[in-house]
Amino acid sequence: MSTGSGAASAPAPDHRDTQAALDTPARNSMFSSLRIRNYRLFFLGQVVSNIGTWMQRIAQDWLVLSLTGSSAAVGITTALQFLPMLLFGLYGGVLVDRLRKRPTLIVTQIAMALTSLALAVLTLTGRVEVWHIYVAAFALGLATVVDNPARQSFVSELVGPGQLQNAVSLNSANFQSARLVGPAVAGLLITGVGTGWAFLLNGLSFVAPLTGLMLMRARELHPVERAPRGKGQLREGVRYVTGRPELLWPIVLVGFIGTFAFNFPVYLSAFADDVFDGGAGVYSMFNTLMAVGSVSGALLAARRGTARLRLLIVAAIAFGALEILAAASPQLWMFALIMVPLGLFSMTVNVTTNTSLQMATDPVMRGRVMALYMMVFLGGAPVGAPIVGWITDTYGARVGFAAGGAVAVAAASVIGLILARLGGLRLSVGWDRGHPRVRFVPRERQEALAPVA
Repeated sequence: MSTGSGAASAPAPDHRDTQAALDTPARNSMFSSLRIRNYRLFFLGQVVSNIGTWMQRIAQDWLVLSLTGSSAAVGITTALQFLPMLLFGLYGGVLVDRLRKRPTLIVTQIAMALTSLALAVLTLTGRVEVWHIYVAAFALGLATVVDNPARQSFVSELVGPGQLQNAVSLNSANFQSARLVGPAVAGLLITGVGTGWAFLLNGLSFVAPLTGLMLMRARELHPVERAPRGKGQLREGVRYVTGRPELLWPIVLVGFIGTFAFNFPVYLSAFADDVFDGGAGVYSMFNTLMAVGSVSGALLAARRGTARLRLLIVAAIAFGALEILAAASPQLWMFALIMVPLGLFSMTVNVTTNTSLQMATDPVMRGRVMALYMMVFLGGAPVGAPIVGWITDTYGARVGFAAGGAVAVAAASVIGLILARLGGLRLSVGWDRGHPRVRFVPRERQEALAPVA
């Protein structure tokens, strides 16, 4: 059985040998991972659950805004949902490296379902208050501390190392495709029968992934070595990341982006309500258009055989620039149009970081590395969401959105230069057939191209 990239240790041929072609990256097609039965069950369960997740996100944000009229309150809700990841994310990664992934996911999915159903009961009975939503968001975040790294690292056990890039990309396409349906359904439910029904349907949607997990064939998994119990495993994970620049700097970059630039519940709800005087339908439309671009970005990533850090830097700069452009858009149609490429580049950042980290990490450390990644990416929201919510309330949605984009551009530019220097590269500026050309080249080549005095 496969225990990591290039490590085959099965004592005798078994059914997995029939998947040898599927485990060869060169033969990847856009949907090649779906040929694997266990991954197919996982994928289909996530389709249903992700639609419910997006319904709850829209309903939750709009309910808070309706009850308080404050973008800062929406930011607080987002912060509470991701605060557990910031506080306990690394401990979740240690647990994931020790535990079997499938039983762990069954427990976390049940916990999240119960949280959604409790919020549905409170809302449908007319007893919901803002503090109820805050508590539900925090409880959901606690389950996510274990669920996120377990789900991220479980993908490699479902498909093997050769299909990891494709499967990660399809997972992202799955999540973002649900974004096309979930916000639209949530908008209809909110305006038609109320937010409580969105919470109820999300709670029931967890039946699908739970069924998929229970129907999987354990003998067809690609299990990896689990970390033994021991002291210092959290510090070991941190040292592992800080000692490898190809892991450290992408995580630092997504930390800046996740903290200040990915606060879409704050930004988009403010633009829908304050800038363009729309309602829940306009907010849902913004999310749907972003999802169109995100699905495109994920499917393009599924066709690529590798995840390059150079692509991550370029995509992060483009993403930040588009946020600044959107902030300056004077018309609703122009702002809405920018949501499509914004979604594409945001997904490129997400998938490229996720895949490059998993491919560069020893399997026994993967839970801790992915937990650190999710802690920095999602855990930055408790810090960033209230800040950008305050900026948005005080100076307006345009200033808040532009500030987030500026942080993304600055962070990507600086970290790109750091990675280039560590990789022995230098910036080359010149002309090619009458057009300016900016690129990174090896230092030796730069010196060879330098004019002789």
